[in-house]
Amino acid sequence: MKRILLSAFLLLAVATTAAAVELKSEGRDASYVETILKRSQKIVDRLGIADAATAETVRNIIANRYFELNDIYEERDRRLAAVKEQGLEGEAKRMATEQAGYEADSKLYRSHFAFPAALAIYLTPEQVEGVKDGMTYGVLEVTYTATLDMIPSLTDEEKAQIRAWLTEARELAMDAENSNKKHGVFGKYKGRINNYLAKRGYDLTAERAAWYKRIEARKQAEQKAEQKQ
Repeated sequence: MKRILLSAFLLLAVATTAAAVELKSEGRDASYVETILKRSQKIVDRLGIADAATAETVRNIIANRYFELNDIYEERDRRLAAVKEQGLEGEAKRMATEQAGYEADSKLYRSHFAFPAALAIYLTPEQVEGVKDGMTYGVLEVTYTATLDMIPSLTDEEKAQIRAWLTEARELAMDAENSNKKHGVFGKYKGRINNYLAKRGYDLTAERAAWYKRIEARKQAEQKAEQKQ
């Protein structure tokens, strides 16, 4: 009985602590906070969270992550600006610049792993994946699906490698400072995938041309089907 009561007490304590996630918006520009809240809410809306309080908490965790990234990059930029203002040259400039980058990377590393851990208190693993996709514009699944559609003959090994690289790209893109940088990360990995497939003997130019023809054929078939209805 004591064990049962202790377990119930611990669960209650965890739930109480978990529910205490608040929005870290103090001191931030109101319009910026509103933008981040809307962006975060769009991600939450796709997760299918039934409980309103849980949904709000998850929204706050996501928004706080955006705030944290912004703070990290703003601090890095302030330090880089200070290096420029000091008029440092040569080795001194290089070391100061690299130090600003190293400190930002260190903060990003800690933040990167703390974020999904915080989400996991409230979400299933599939929902956590949904948050990651939402924060990276769904590029992983869009690219993976398109690649498989473009090259139907891909082996299971090749499919697994492509998904692994795109998943790695998504993890890096989550830490990027803006949408251009996020897409840039995926762009690099798409290049890696193309090189990999070329080495495996695929003629990507021919595969892409044939894919475009199949897409056009599908569109025409859909238009004909609509006309018959």
